[in-house]
Amino acid sequence: MGLIDTHAHLESFALKGELAGVLARAEAAGVEKIVTVGTGPDDWVLYREIAAAHPALVRFAVGLHPCSVGEDWAGAFAQMEDFWSLAHACRPVAMGEVGLDRFHLPKDEAEAARIFGWQQAAFAEQLALARRLGCPVVVHARGAFRETVELIDASGVDWTRVVYHCFAEGAEEISELVARGGRGSFTGVLTYKNAENVRAAAKAQGLERFMLETDAPYLTPVPHRGKPNEPALVRHTAEHAAAVFGVSYEELVARSAANARAFFGL
Repeated sequence: MGLIDTHAHLESFALKGELAGVLARAEAAGVEKIVTVGTGPDDWVLYREIAAAHPALVRFAVGLHPCSVGEDWAGAFAQMEDFWSLAHACRPVAMGEVGLDRFHLPKDEAEAARIFGWQQAAFAEQLALARRLGCPVVVHARGAFRETVELIDASGVDWTRVVYHCFAEGAEEISELVARGGRGSFTGVLTYKNAENVRAAAKAQGLERFMLETDAPYLTPVPHRGKPNEPALVRHTAEHAAAVFGVSYEELVARSAANARAFFGL
């Protein structure tokens, strides 16, 4: 049973002509599946093409990232449902990444409030679509944990289909997700010396819900921190997670992969 990278962004590799090498290195490192996660209409099409070209290795998700939400977000959203159409042989495994982001808002309070309002509206509409489709939801929540929880509660989305990607809050917050039926997934941040809260969150959630991700090309794990990330490096996060949970590497890989298969229907 191989590793599953449940959240990567393959666009930059494809645009630089590096995708073939990235995928080959991933397979050589024992990666069995990669879920490449959308942020807007341009990469949705690209990811469908990549997944169709590499069906044994790559799956894809479609979502409007909060940092991709502008005043005209409804036009992008209108294109989304078609990706789940039976007319396409290669369809998404999840809606994502969607959510809210305060970190990248402008400093001007009025402008920030206006943009955050668009984010909330776009997230609510995507959650309504996810409820109709019955698909998993990959949530981005940076500086907006409480607001995302409240919108998901209000949406009626099945919390067992919800994952907060790149979980970076603490044990209290992840316990709140678990109580609702949700979960978090973990990046190379788990390996960082100053991320004790993230390790505490992973342990509070438990191995029975644990999933791995790279968020490549970002958040490179130790010992490669500071260099570009790629799916092959998920192995280092898995090794560190095994130590966090006090289990063998083989058990960590088997459990996390089984969780990912069940959650995304891989």
